Amino acid sequence: MSATARYDMVIVGGGMVGASLAISLAHSGLRLALIEAYAPGAESQPSYDDRAIALAYGTRRIFEATGVWPSLAELAEPIRDIHVSDRGHFGFTRLSAAEEGVPALGHVVTARELGHVLLHQMRQDASLEVIAPARVISFEDQGDQVRVEVERDGLMRSLECRLLVAADGGNSSIREQLDVPVQRWEYGQSAVVTNITPAQPHRNVAYERFTDSGPVALLPMTDQRCAVVWTVRDDQLDSTLALDDDAFLSAFQERFGYRLGRFLRVGRRAAYPLSLLRARKSVRGRVAVIGNAAHTLHPIAGQGFNLGIRDVAALAEVVDSVFRAGGDIGAAENLAVYEGWRSAEQRNVALATDALARLFSNPLVAVRLGRNLGLLAMDLLPGAKHPLARAAMGMLGRQPRLARGVPLG
Repeated sequence: MSATARYDMVIVGGGMVGASLAISLAHSGLRLALIEAYAPGAESQPSYDDRAIALAYGTRRIFEATGVWPSLAELAEPIRDIHVSDRGHFGFTRLSAAEEGVPALGHVVTARELGHVLLHQMRQDASLEVIAPARVISFEDQGDQVRVEVERDGLMRSLECRLLVAADGGNSSIREQLDVPVQRWEYGQSAVVTNITPAQPHRNVAYERFTDSGPVALLPMTDQRCAVVWTVRDDQLDSTLALDDDAFLSAFQERFGYRLGRFLRVGRRAAYPLSLLRARKSVRGRVAVIGNAAHTLHPIAGQGFNLGIRDVAALAEVVDSVFRAGGDIGAAENLAVYEGWRSAEQRNVALATDALARLFSNPLVAVRLGRNLGLLAMDLLPGAKHPLARAAMGMLGRQPRLARGVPLG
């Protein structure tokens, strides 16, 4: 076994959230290590597949502040308007970038494209060591530091750090080993994802349509394609995935309608089970839990990754500030600042997405009437619509420096 390597921070998980945290602290002077189960650039990395990711405007500002956005901008299609409706009913509301005074409400990019940009950015940082492919065998919080045992290519290696960050996804082994209590709920639904080409141009409009089997999202992509997120009940999943291209296009056309004309082509399909997971605590000792390891959400409002990247911005600001002041970045009082900052939004967004998923799948006539009146009222009352737009852009509450577009340091 080699000598113990010492770092200020060790990040477990090199997906979109873990990589973004490493990049955000690239010029802080911290000694950083990132442990990832897949080799850099591996096509099998599950975080970097062909799923479309809706980046909120607040997420764009974080990427601008960390230097990621220039490489991402040409790959990301802007969302300038959002149209929300209840299929077969009168309620709808619209959000507009022009009304909010921003260039776009958000942008759409594939996870694979985002992964390539993040990987390239990480390679520019000499202060970051990427240990991959590797896995954490065990870790021990020793009070003044965390000791981490890592296996790579059959060899064991010991690391020590002031702060261990779990960014290892919804099935986080770090969170499980910490025995952090979690709230879990299986929705009995799966998201079928693909991309589709409509006959009419998308005009940079994103659509969210609520249906009796779950929400359907259609997001603008480059080359006049649209990303599809089609929520189906688990008992519908196998038959939906078994459809050939023509049958799939016909079935999705029936679900969505003809607002963009006839759908002409469809890409490969994949599916993901939908669940809610929320860790009751995001800090335990010298370990912080962020991103999907702390909260996995229903995709109904596209908030999952955006909530995680706001975790990144807040944690990076706390750590950078403490480190520059000569403090201990893993000390309880400093991590309590981070947890206090993020706990309310993590809870509120998880509850809001869960409530929306339940509300818009409720078949009761009175509930259906109430939600349609609510959608219509929101469209007619600018004072009600503005907070909704700010929330969709990730711009409510106290904003970290990175979310204001201001680099750390």
